[in-house]
Amino acid sequence: MKEYFPGINKIKFEGEDSNNPLAFKYYDAEKIVAGKPMKDHLRFSMSYWHTMTGEGSDPFGMGTMERSYDGLEGMELAKARVDAAFELMEKLGMEYFCFHDLDISPEGNSLKEKEENLDIIVDLIEDKMKQTGIKLLWGTTNGFSNPRFVHGASTAPNADVFAFAAAQVKKAIEITNRLGGENYVFWGGREGYETLLNTDVALENDNFARFLHLAKDYANKIGFKGQFLIEPKPKEPTKHQYDFDTMTVLGFLRKYGLEDVIKMNIEANHATLAGHTFQHELLMSRINGVLGSIDANQGDMLLGWDTDQFPTNIYDATMCMYEVLKNGGIAPGGLNFDSKVRRGSFQSDDLFISYIVGMDTFAKGLLVADKLYSDGVLEDFISKRYESYTTGIGKEIVDGRADFETLAEYAKNNDQIKNSSGRQEMLEGIVNQFIYKN
Repeated sequence: MKEYFPGINKIKFEGEDSNNPLAFKYYDAEKIVAGKPMKDHLRFSMSYWHTMTGEGSDPFGMGTMERSYDGLEGMELAKARVDAAFELMEKLGMEYFCFHDLDISPEGNSLKEKEENLDIIVDLIEDKMKQTGIKLLWGTTNGFSNPRFVHGASTAPNADVFAFAAAQVKKAIEITNRLGGENYVFWGGREGYETLLNTDVALENDNFARFLHLAKDYANKIGFKGQFLIEPKPKEPTKHQYDFDTMTVLGFLRKYGLEDVIKMNIEANHATLAGHTFQHELLMSRINGVLGSIDANQGDMLLGWDTDQFPTNIYDATMCMYEVLKNGGIAPGGLNFDSKVRRGSFQSDDLFISYIVGMDTFAKGLLVADKLYSDGVLEDFISKRYESYTTGIGKEIVDGRADFETLAEYAKNNDQIKNSSGRQEMLEGIVNQFIYKN
């Protein structure tokens, strides 16, 4: 069988003193952390789109990536990418992958041809999964690239587009179910608006909810047991997207009776586009019981778009894994590298190095987060900061026994208020200390 990444062997763990760029420094898959192997905490996944179909193009230039399957077209290219994808995952020791339908096979000239192409490639993928033991973390559909989706998919003003999007999602759920996918993701790439001057926002939100209910009903009908996820993003390509951030999506789900059906797939770069930190979105999902899965990447804070860079920020990775540990884990979700190599990093080994750096970043983050969480320094500080709600008038407030009359009477007799310092800088220093010493 052809080797698509010749000269690159299976990536090994060599430890933090290694200078080998094609070796793990911190990701030791079987190392026991907080009671289970590191790989089970992280559940790393390859993104088929950026990794296998990304060409390195941007709005100002053509693709730059050098891949051994360059020159192939159509179904031959799709078949080669299947072999290359599983070779890459095996060499990296990755146990999961994610895909959109158009990542794995060409669209063709009709819906019928699109589905026939998918069936051919899914046969190949299924065989590869059986041979390697690699699993599908989640599947989804591309309802944003084709010109038919210029005004959206489930929120389009054209009912024919709604129907076409339903056909795509139906097929994508079937494929995900067939391949044993543990999740199915909805990312509304164009589910939003460019201007309110031509948009019936109420109808579009109603239709979006109708669409999700139909998807749920069909998934139940065919016996799909996976988790449904929405991936919040505030903008891009639309001016405003209806799945802006976690709390916006939660409000939407609760309004339409979907709060028990769908959880969140949180992406780091989408969080920062919404004006939030990565940890903020993870925490808001966790405390509301909807943290489902994670897209691991980062943005460039000096650029105003979704750059989808491989994650290297150890502080963000640490606080991400801190939230995952507090959540009791991320399964059946995982950490999907929705990340692409920089346009100037075009060699095949750059792709491996980028994955290694990303996996090491989150492995180190897990190690630090485990020590930080086990120590309890942050939890202890927070508990003490809010201890006034455990006795006296604070407990009455929490227990629902206080009213405005009793609170006003209490305040008259206790109006000399003394606050305690929040000690933000001290706590940030403690986190830094854990990062430096672990």
